[in-house]
Amino acid sequence: MADDVYRPMMSDDEAATLRRWHEAASIDLHRLGAHQVHYLGLDLVVPEHVFPPAPMSELLGRAVLDEVCDGDRVLDMGTGSGVNAILAASRSRDVVGVDVNPQAVKAAVANAERNNVASRTAFLDSDLFERVEGTFDLVVFDPPFRWFRPRDLLEVAFADEDYRTLTMFMSDVGDRLRPGGRVLMFFGTSGDMNYLRHLIDKHDFCSDTIASRALTKDGVTVTYFALRLTKAR
Repeated sequence: MADDVYRPMMSDDEAATLRRWHEAASIDLHRLGAHQVHYLGLDLVVPEHVFPPAPMSELLGRAVLDEVCDGDRVLDMGTGSGVNAILAASRSRDVVGVDVNPQAVKAAVANAERNNVASRTAFLDSDLFERVEGTFDLVVFDPPFRWFRPRDLLEVAFADEDYRTLTMFMSDVGDRLRPGGRVLMFFGTSGDMNYLRHLIDKHDFCSDTIASRALTKDGVTVTYFALRLTKAR
């Protein structure tokens, strides 16, 4: 596969189904507006144009709670409302959360304060690792699942044109891991899981499934995964 050309690694019918789901999800998310969320013991305020935790996201959230150790330096990539950074900060004293959406960064700062972990967290506006300094014991990433072009800031959280963000993340993250470092990632077959597996293999990562859950919608069953990635020895 050429590095600069993404082609769906699924049938045309599967791709068309995901396009329909994407459009329906976008409409629903834009209708939400600002709202409050109670999630894994956290109280979060999610402003308009910021992606909220989804029901299946708790697979990753629970993995964060189980994985983070007190001495870990943790990076939450694409932090959104700050949820996984805040969960990590319940275990670690050194957590960095970044997002390309400045409204998300502002929300994450407020939510960290609301959940009493402001002193353990730092948030910044960054396109992937652009403004991130140093290396990490753990990187958490809940990437956009769909390869469609985002139409606004909210869609940037769940649409990644031609998987440019996912591709660049997988290319760069290995250099940001400390010895023995790991990546926690959330993904599912409602995105192009075959392409993610291609990137995992290409960049010499080993992948372990921590948790999974299936969901049937419109007669189609999709499976969501919390994955732990480590560099192959």
